[in-house]
This record gives sequence, C-alpha cells and structure tokens, in this order.
Amino acid sequence: MTTLPSASGFTLIELMIVVAIIGILASIALPAYQDYLIRARITEGIEMSSGAKSMIATDATTSADLLASVSTWNSASNGKGASSKYVSSMLMNANGEIIITYNAANIGSIASGSTIVFTPYIQTGGSPIQLAAALTSGGVTGTIDWGCASSSNTIGSSRGMSAVTSATLVAKYAPAECR
Repeated sequence: MTTLPSASGFTLIELMIVVAIIGILASIALPAYQDYLIRARITEGIEMSSGAKSMIATDATTSADLLASVSTWNSASNGKGASSKYVSSMLMNANGEIIITYNAANIGSIASGSTIVFTPYIQTGGSPIQLAAALTSGGVTGTIDWGCASSSNTIGSSRGMSAVTSATLVAKYAPAECR
C-alpha cells in the first residue's frame, strides 16, 4: 500500500487574508507618505529663505537700509526675489517679512498660491518688537528672531510674533515651527 504525500502550502483563504492585510496597511501608509513628500518639498522654501534672512540681519540697520534691502532682494530672479522648482517666488515687503509662495503644480495637493511668511522681530528681553517698528522708533537693540506663520499661525502668536501678512499654506504641511 502506498501513501500519498501530504499537501503542503497555503489555502486560498490564508492567501486572501494576507492580501487583505497588505491592502489595509497600504491604504494607511500611502496618504501619510504623500503628506511627507509635500512637507519635504515645502522645506526647500524654508531653506532658501536663509539668504533673505541674512540680508535683513546684516544690512537692515535703519529704515532706509531695510527698504534698500527689500528693493534689492525683490529685483532678483526677474522680480521673483528667489525661485526654484517648488518655490514660485520669495519676496520681501516693507516690514522685512519674507513671503514664500509655493508652486502648487510641482508640490502636490496644496492650494495654488499657498504661502509661508517669516516676520523679523527684535528680542529685547521683554516682548519681541517687530523689526520695522524697532528701526522706526530707534534705540531698540537686540537679536533678530523670526516668527514663522502658515494659515493657523498658532506657534508664532503664542510667542508674541504674529505675522503682519496672512499666510495661506495649510498648517499640516508646514514645519512645526510654522504651524
């Protein structure tokens, strides 16, 4: 009498369970990964702002110097201040604020014209004073600190460094400091 070898392998139901588990994991991971990619692309604009911040910190010692720095910066890159694949423009306003406008077509699921705003403040030991106001009043010295704002501006406001210009980038895509 011969014995048949026992069947080995997975049953159809076991394979279906494994496929279902993989599907559930993918449905959770894919949106999180897409948000991560958008945040990484937003970071490029944050890193690009270091040149503008340095210009304000070193060259804006009077109101006239601030306006000259703003004019010089804004005239670069065909009137866009600075730009890249993910940044449409990076311009300054008369308050010394740096307004980064993102290229929604290259970043992903953000609204067209989304912005992050950096606002310069002088840390005086008490309440921070906006740079433009400090230069106008004169006699105010201290280190420059930058308030960063997305659409919610929660962190900057809690530190007394609200943006004058409203930012429009959805807070979930902004770095933690800018939320």
